[in-house]
Amino acid sequence: MKVLPIQPIPFFADKDKAFWRLQAIGWGGVMLLRTMSAIANNLSWSSFVLVLITTITGFSISLVLSVIYRGLIAKRALVTWGLTALILPFAVGLHAFIDAWVISLLRTEGETGFAQLIVGVFFLDAALLGAWTALYYMVNFYLQVEEQNDQLIRLENQATSAQLAMLRYQLNPHFLFNTLNSISTLVLLKQTEPANAMLSRLSSFLRYTLVNKPTGRVTVAQEVETLKLYLDIELMRFEERLRTTFSIDPATEAALLPSLLLQPLVENAIKYAVAPQESGAEITIATQLIGTMLRITVSDTGPGLQSETTDNRLSGMTYDGGEPVSTGVGLANIRDRLSQAYGEKHRFETVEPLEGGFAVLIEIPVEHREIEPNGHGGMPEFTAQSALVR
Repeated sequence: MKVLPIQPIPFFADKDKAFWRLQAIGWGGVMLLRTMSAIANNLSWSSFVLVLITTITGFSISLVLSVIYRGLIAKRALVTWGLTALILPFAVGLHAFIDAWVISLLRTEGETGFAQLIVGVFFLDAALLGAWTALYYMVNFYLQVEEQNDQLIRLENQATSAQLAMLRYQLNPHFLFNTLNSISTLVLLKQTEPANAMLSRLSSFLRYTLVNKPTGRVTVAQEVETLKLYLDIELMRFEERLRTTFSIDPATEAALLPSLLLQPLVENAIKYAVAPQESGAEITIATQLIGTMLRITVSDTGPGLQSETTDNRLSGMTYDGGEPVSTGVGLANIRDRLSQAYGEKHRFETVEPLEGGFAVLIEIPVEHREIEPNGHGGMPEFTAQSALVR
């Protein structure tokens, strides 16, 4: 039997309802205690009327105080506490006056003077309204702090999302320029079919970058499929110079990772391993499970760290006349994305294999998309084939 999840509603989600509930509970409790005290002391029925009237009086005065305090709580501390210190004794005096007047009406026989009655009930009323005032300010200051914390968290999340969006959408402009130039060349050579295929793949790849949220996760299978779409575009440029090998463990296909995480790594390999060499290079993309971690390795058979462009490759920068020129994402931005997404619970290393070349090793916690009641995950499937059809 499936149990429906119950989402608890915070007590202060609706401040107005919470205020009236606390008012009813607080003053109801005061009335109950006074009534029990009257019963224990075998007082007359008139004492119960007195308890009812004094409770109503206190309830009404506290409502007036709440309106005043609501305006004072937004003021400077000196103004808030100064005016509260002046208003509270006046409210207590008014409460004591009404209580003494009611007592004098109900107890016609007695030698106690009116002034003595006021003094007798003053301290009890001061304790009640003083405690009520303290609780009112305490609850409202707590709510203000919580609201400020929530606002700070929202701002931090927005900043993080903006940073992730910036890091993810920094597609290498040279990739776009080179692809468009290749398409233009194919058109000039009247090779319309290859040009149309290349343009379709480019539009599908760019559409994919817009479909997924910057902070979203995709499965390894989706990421690999999109990566193959990107490689198909580059393959039309480099032809046999670009060789790729995929070693994807089937157990990792459903695991989640940040979208477009692998594309900049492969782009980096193409730029520094395939493009500079006449013979090209082979790029290998491998995934495997290591305990509770997903290991991703992107390696190539290029010149590796012995090249003069080693520092450029690690930073994602090239130099033109001694001046640094940004070429896009770079490995540093991938490291930043992983830090934003996983904090310290990830591993990012650049290594030089014994057989030569260059490799990037990433390890992130294994995550899987939660299945909704309809049997589907939270994000619709997006494939290269579906992108071409749309």
